[in-house]
Amino acid sequence: MDRRQVTWGLAAAAATAAVGPFGLSRARAAVSADLVAAAEKEGKVVWYTTMIVNQAVRPIADAFMKKYPKIKVEFTRAGSGDTALKIINEHQAGRMMGDVFDGTATFSSIMPAGAVQTYKAAESSAYPDELKDPDGYWTALNLYFLTAAYNTNLVKPDQVPKSYDDLLNPKWKGQMVWSTVPEPVAAPGFLGNMLLLKGDKGGMEYIDKLAAQKVTNMSSSQRTVLDRVIVGDFPLGLMVFNHHVDISKAKGAPIEWLHMEPLVSAASLVGLIKDGPNPNAGKLLIEYMLSEEGQKVLASTSYLPAHPKVPATIPTLLPTGPKPFKYTMMSPKIVDANLKTWIKLLNEKFG
Repeated sequence: MDRRQVTWGLAAAAATAAVGPFGLSRARAAVSADLVAAAEKEGKVVWYTTMIVNQAVRPIADAFMKKYPKIKVEFTRAGSGDTALKIINEHQAGRMMGDVFDGTATFSSIMPAGAVQTYKAAESSAYPDELKDPDGYWTALNLYFLTAAYNTNLVKPDQVPKSYDDLLNPKWKGQMVWSTVPEPVAAPGFLGNMLLLKGDKGGMEYIDKLAAQKVTNMSSSQRTVLDRVIVGDFPLGLMVFNHHVDISKAKGAPIEWLHMEPLVSAASLVGLIKDGPNPNAGKLLIEYMLSEEGQKVLASTSYLPAHPKVPATIPTLLPTGPKPFKYTMMSPKIVDANLKTWIKLLNEKFG
């Protein structure tokens, strides 16, 4: 493993934690006037993002452009796998078009291809070591927590599953759905969580039993899976983002997420793409997104900020909130070492 693919400080061998990555930090340095001037000279920045456009990307881009009106933000949205493939293809062709990347699995794919440029953002000094690469290849942009969710119109209170073993009840056969995109925040991560939780033997026994439950595969996003549960196509959805559930619930949707421990957690990592056409504007966008100001914009969209001083809009979404929960952190090291195996297992058992 590359020395830059560091161990996530929160994740021990089993990668299960009870509290979140919120520690003390050093005072940050200000963004230099020289960087701002160089970025303004470039005039634009291209962001390859995995976040939902209308919910998070546009608010961040608009706030950045309001602060730096001489710099236009352009963006392309896709999942981590497609984002990584786009970057690798452009890198290999020698025609890089993007400047900044994010995603839960993007870094793990593009780092071996040599498509990441080191940049130690001044704003990253505010983040604990667990949430940044020591060589400056990435910093956590936001946190994700995934679990099961159920349609409250279809599942009675006394029938709500409370544990992973409850999902093996015959009444849930053919009643569950998940996303099979090849990422740690989808079905592969669920399988990985079971293997980390129960060990290889116990994990495989559980996976075999779950496969017999005929979980419906969807090759689309976790948001789409959740929407199918909300409209009543399925009573249960697995591996959905807890903040998506609360956003929909606030709008009147009949949906609740479960404290099915340990939840799966991952961070979206932001970094600079090597040989991007606007490196200074890319650095400035990264600085903004990592700053308290940028993280507050992110928090206002109900995403979970990584900055230790910026609280979540909905405190119960975090493991340190009023209703604490345990979780498994899918660190870069764990993802690098296991994701291919989990994807293969998914295809073999659930394909």
